Amino acid sequence: MQQTENTAIVLRHVNYRDNDRMVTLFSPSRGRIDAVIRNCRKPKSHNLNAGELFALGDYMLYENGGRATVTSVHLIETFFPLRQDYDRLTCGVYLLNLTEAVIEPEQERQELFMLLLHTLSRLTFSDQLWRPLIAGFLLHFSVCEGFKPRLNHCVFCGGHLPEEGPFFFDVREGGICCGECREKRKAVVGDGAALPRPLAAASVRWMRRMLLSGSASWVDTPEAYAPLPLLRAYVETRLGRKIRSGVMLPV
Repeated sequence: MQQTENTAIVLRHVNYRDNDRMVTLFSPSRGRIDAVIRNCRKPKSHNLNAGELFALGDYMLYENGGRATVTSVHLIETFFPLRQDYDRLTCGVYLLNLTEAVIEPEQERQELFMLLLHTLSRLTFSDQLWRPLIAGFLLHFSVCEGFKPRLNHCVFCGGHLPEEGPFFFDVREGGICCGECREKRKAVVGDGAALPRPLAAASVRWMRRMLLSGSASWVDTPEAYAPLPLLRAYVETRLGRKIRSGVMLPV
């Protein structure tokens, strides 16, 4: 039996009994924590907002026998303006679901935690275009998870890629291939979904810059440069699962 304080964000909630709520918390030091918040659905509860999606706070947990109960919360941020914009809300839920898909209990994930909060903050409190924001998150998410896309040499032959392309991205191999290798693949698989996808030279330059300079490159990025559908397909292919909320993304 112990009490611990954990800075965490709510990734998922499920109503439980009459007034309780089960929550999935993401802590940068402990990864996934599943806990129950008692009576948080009562109108006068001090923890009324602590069990909502996106809630960021310091959660005091009473842990006993592998079960955790939230005893008190110091709420830091709710990201409430997200709920006033359907497109941005949908994007935010997708980020939460994607994060939940990779975290494990008692696993330190400081880098991913900061990436999530940084992206949610910009999504909520800035007027920055959301498509480059989500594309930037997916690119850096792939780095956090250990499958950074290869953008400088062909993933099949290893040859140097010409400055202006043409470029093709293979989601299964995890990077760009040259035109010659794509033709070889086409001879094998035909025009099916497994064929590397065309990718604009401007998008390749944007992704390369993103990986070098970090989130500073997200600001004022034209929407056409950020290959959001491709990066989403790449990340979900590497994870081996579809994120359901992704079908709601307005792309």
